[in-house]
Amino acid sequence: MFLLVACSGDPATGPRDIRWAQESCERCRMVLNDRVHAAQVRYFVADEGFRHSVFDDIGCALLWLEAQLWKDDPRTEIWVADRRNGNWIDARKAVYVKDENTPMGYGLGAQAEPVPGALDFVRAKWQIFATEASYESHSAQLKERLQQQAVKRQAGPSAQQKEVTGE
Repeated sequence: MFLLVACSGDPATGPRDIRWAQESCERCRMVLNDRVHAAQVRYFVADEGFRHSVFDDIGCALLWLEAQLWKDDPRTEIWVADRRNGNWIDARKAVYVKDENTPMGYGLGAQAEPVPGALDFVRAKWQIFATEASYESHSAQLKERLQQQAVKRQAGPSAQQKEVTGE
């Protein structure tokens, strides 16, 4: 078993090398190209051992992790790229600043050193969940509007004319 892990290129702990432009985010399936917003999770699966999943944004990583039964396993490691240089840092120890542009729009960049106004891991996680909730709400509203438009189209031109004239 030790030989298998040693030959796999997967480290015993910590982040692993990502094959940029060749691997996809575990959650959204977008190809990983952004070296300063990527994240990865190292976790234990019974009968399989330790595994790694990579993500294009810390938001994708935390939302994916939240859905896992083993999310609170103390062996689970979360790594995030430093927004300034791409070096891997422990996501739970990082601070998060509002960043101008992240791959999935969660808007948080990580760094190791504290700065005024930065969020700790727990506050960053809640901000990501709130952002996702607003995306889901917007998506539900859009779906409802599209369904209403489809119903009106099926009702024919007279229903559409009534809407335009306010009748």
